[in-house]
Amino acid sequence: MRYISTRGEAPSLGFEDVLLTGLATDGGLYVPESLPHFSLETIRSWRGLPYHELAFNVMYPFVEGAIPEADFRVMLKDTYSVFAHQSVAPLVQLDSNEWVMELFRGPTLAFKDFALQLLGRLLDYVLEKRKQHVVIMGATSGDTGSAAIEGCRRCEHVDIFILHPHQRVSEVQRRQMTTVLGDNIHNLAIKGNFDDCQRMVKESFGNQGFLGGKTQLVAVNSINWARIMAQIVYYFQASLALGGPDRSLAFSVPTGNFGDIFAGYLARQMGLPISQLVIATNRNDILHRFMSGNRYEQHQLEHTLSPSMDIMVSSNFERLLFDLHGRDGALVKDLLERAKAGPVSIEDYRWKQARQLFDSAAVDDENTCATIRQVFEANEYLLDPHTAIGVKAARECRRDTAVPMVTLGTAHPAKFPDAVDRAGVGVSPALPHHMADLFEREERYQVLENDLGVVQDFLAKHWKGA
Repeated sequence: MRYISTRGEAPSLGFEDVLLTGLATDGGLYVPESLPHFSLETIRSWRGLPYHELAFNVMYPFVEGAIPEADFRVMLKDTYSVFAHQSVAPLVQLDSNEWVMELFRGPTLAFKDFALQLLGRLLDYVLEKRKQHVVIMGATSGDTGSAAIEGCRRCEHVDIFILHPHQRVSEVQRRQMTTVLGDNIHNLAIKGNFDDCQRMVKESFGNQGFLGGKTQLVAVNSINWARIMAQIVYYFQASLALGGPDRSLAFSVPTGNFGDIFAGYLARQMGLPISQLVIATNRNDILHRFMSGNRYEQHQLEHTLSPSMDIMVSSNFERLLFDLHGRDGALVKDLLERAKAGPVSIEDYRWKQARQLFDSAAVDDENTCATIRQVFEANEYLLDPHTAIGVKAARECRRDTAVPMVTLGTAHPAKFPDAVDRAGVGVSPALPHHMADLFEREERYQVLENDLGVVQDFLAKHWKGA
């Protein structure tokens, strides 16, 4: 399997190099040169498999030639053995044909554990093989940081630097990152928003001279292809549990950076019958404005009760634009350059092509709380604010009630007690047993100015080889 850049000017790479590269040298994102495609008969044969075996069948074509089958099977079994539910991604029924898939049964209570627990093991494997040391640099709007630290903290060959927007993540999210203490772990609270953090990460990947040529940066954000690859699997899991592939499914996905829903798009491209993908956003609704009106325009970022989606620059959207433009990197590069100066649209026929599959909705804080309350009153089931946005968007956008609608449950409600309190359900979500003492643990983090030079100087001075 070879990988190419969405901007068409970087060399194609194999899986190992894509894992360690992050952004392509031309500023684009890597995607597979071609996707594997599974017949309905093949998908049907996967019914009843344990999650790690299904994951092997879906993902192995992406790593074939880089990792032997036996090694990858062991890696996947280890990855998903740490999840706190036997099925790894259980489904909970809300109504006659409406479901939530709980993707928060991993160590840090967020869907990002599915990819980042695997990413840590992949990095260990490849870096040990190469006898190479790297620096992980990532930006988080709340959940990626803790999942990356948990997944990679035992890696012998990495230093980890995670940037989060100062005072713009929930307290639980912050403490999940800052209470993991280790000489190779550095949490940086940036006096800005998530887009500022993400911009600094991208610019650092584009010019790594501040590291003096002694090491290289590795991405843990969803710009890293391995993140997307791992998220494809649970779409197949949901389908097989609800009668697929002999019936089509619809999914509603709370998303800010477009990675999780792009994984669903890929699952469909790989042969899984999916009739609808709903983009569920909060007030930071750039994706909704594009999908509903073909207008891609950045607005001022707002702080909401769903902070993991407080994102205005959706990195993975570029991967979809690449497909919509016939995989012409020059067209994508031109569009994104023009988007820096103001609003852009794509040709009407390309936009209509996207609308055949995608719908979207933007949900404000008031309706988020109302949905948490409505679902709890109907089912005594507690949603986190991101999943609540997904449920609300699913109900607004659903095309066919005969098609099962699955909302991806992206985080445990205990990570967002303020939103649950505001919903007025009368209960406070408790942290699971393994996190019961979270608020008693020592925290360690640095508050830095929103300045690229300051951040790069900190990294240059604090990685192990400095």
